[in-house]
Amino acid sequence: MNFEELNAKFREYGRTLGSVESFTGGLFATNVTKIPGASHFYKGGFVTYQTEEKVRILGIPYSYLDQYGVVSQETASMMATQAQRLLATDYCVSFTGNAGPQAMENKSVGEIYIGVSYYRNCKVFKFNLSGTREEIQNQAINLACEIILAILEEIK
Repeated sequence: MNFEELNAKFREYGRTLGSVESFTGGLFATNVTKIPGASHFYKGGFVTYQTEEKVRILGIPYSYLDQYGVVSQETASMMATQAQRLLATDYCVSFTGNAGPQAMENKSVGEIYIGVSYYRNCKVFKFNLSGTREEIQNQAINLACEIILAILEEIK
């Protein structure tokens, strides 16, 4: 895992990070905060597991979610940008997807989206992962860590 490197780089560059998680259920935040010193850069996060919480906490309209689906590039982008604004961070990562056990919204198990909002940009990455529910969740948080580090290095 690269969570130690994430901690070191965010502290070195003096940047802040937040997260908003759906299918990962707070696993990213748990892994970030396992490492001493995370409070120097990690401001916090949201777990918006149910659609209703994406609406209530993040302010994403039901009409938007109906149009694009909860498991979509558009929703991952909106989650990341809304949470970044609410948390007032330099970077914010979002997770939406289907970890199983069955298809939802006509999306197969393992279809996930990771959004990273930073400054006035947002990038979304789609993956089709395989494995158990727990394996898909762990793959997703590790991919997000790598993506955030790559973006951080790109614009430091």
